[in-house]
Amino acid sequence: MLKYNVEIKQLMLQPADFADKEVVVSGWAKTIRDQKAFAFISLQDGSYQEPLQLVVNRDNVSNYDELVHQGTGTAYTAKGKIVLTPAAKQPLEMQVTELILVGDCPADFPLQPKRHTVEYLRTIPHLRMRTNLLQAIFRIRSEAAYAIHEFFHNREFLYVHTPVITSNDAEGAGEMFQVTTLDLNNVPKTAAGEVDYSQDFFAKKTFLTVTGQLHAEAFAQCFKNVYTFGPTFRAENSNTTRHAAEFWMIEPEISFADINDAMNLAEAMLKHIIKQVLTRCPSEIAMLNKFVDKELIERLNHVLNSDFARVTYTEAIDLLQKSKRKFKYPVTWGSDIQTEHERYLAEEVFKSPVFVTDYPAAIKAFYMRQNEDGKTVAAFDCLVPGVGEIVGGSQREERMEKLLQAYAQKGLNVEEYAWYNELRRYGSAPHAGYGLGFERILMYLTGVANIRDVELFPRTAGNAMY
Repeated sequence: MLKYNVEIKQLMLQPADFADKEVVVSGWAKTIRDQKAFAFISLQDGSYQEPLQLVVNRDNVSNYDELVHQGTGTAYTAKGKIVLTPAAKQPLEMQVTELILVGDCPADFPLQPKRHTVEYLRTIPHLRMRTNLLQAIFRIRSEAAYAIHEFFHNREFLYVHTPVITSNDAEGAGEMFQVTTLDLNNVPKTAAGEVDYSQDFFAKKTFLTVTGQLHAEAFAQCFKNVYTFGPTFRAENSNTTRHAAEFWMIEPEISFADINDAMNLAEAMLKHIIKQVLTRCPSEIAMLNKFVDKELIERLNHVLNSDFARVTYTEAIDLLQKSKRKFKYPVTWGSDIQTEHERYLAEEVFKSPVFVTDYPAAIKAFYMRQNEDGKTVAAFDCLVPGVGEIVGGSQREERMEKLLQAYAQKGLNVEEYAWYNELRRYGSAPHAGYGLGFERILMYLTGVANIRDVELFPRTAGNAMY
């Protein structure tokens, strides 16, 4: 069997380098058109948005009829000469001299050459990445992930892998998946009638993590600047286009830093990701701009070239109340800012990304640094046009006495955070950080409206296929 020696992406981006040269490619047929004397096969190998056109002449290959009378999705390896076609839609084509059928694909293949709805594609997540839409999304996902690591590596951040299994509820919201090996049909009980977790695998109650932040803070108190990028889980029974039970989070922690340092870092990171995706995925972005969101390129460039505005939560509430806009959710000081409020601020008031800072302590997590007013904390959300909140962060509370007050106010058991408290006892330094939901930024980069369409195998309330 022939071994492929070039990817279609190389051919498309450097056509002159391959003119009149013989190469070998491997991939899957998007379409096959038999013209009796010759056939056209559109071959895609996953490396590039546009397929390579194979021209198969009946006189040049044996078993012509068997080879070209195959279905969409058939796997081929082809050898042939590259011919430039500047007057055609594609920059080049291959004149095939040898064609090998690697894997046939029967007529019941669910992805025939037509447009399929995203709702239908969600029913076949193991196959949907073979469509142009999902291939574009997942190539962008790959490049965005690389850009994130590149951004932090260039700034000398330490990449840490925080635990997926934890005994702490970092957000204090209780929306956690419990991890257990106990026999649910015969749960052991204590003399008091409670679940006997001493017989469980970890001998205590454990959960899937909702954030790597607390563990990353421990590393930041030694390595100064760190980040974690990994899976997180929320048992939030919310069936919306923006929520998933399993998703990835980017979470940097920076020591000897305050809320402004964290916001500056977040702005620089978002711009770096957008710039690299626009540079490295031009054909994917162009396709999405044409078929998914016709304002995608304009919006991404607007964010890339904007200075992010900053406004306090109190000022934002005042702007919303004075807007005379009839919002679905009432605007009152002390309540959380909803998506409709976020989008109004970003799209109509500031017409740019905006950081909203200094939220009421009552609606934020225990670890956020308390401000001098006694009512607010040094927290921020970054709102972007078209989506709303995309990054959330804060300066962390480094003062032990204030942290103990927060536990009491939130009704948390201080003993469960003993190790976290020790970080404040031993050389505590001011520090800050934020979290960016990876799928949220992917939705923004692609214009895709549903988080289920930027995840490989989505896990949502009532759904965990495969």
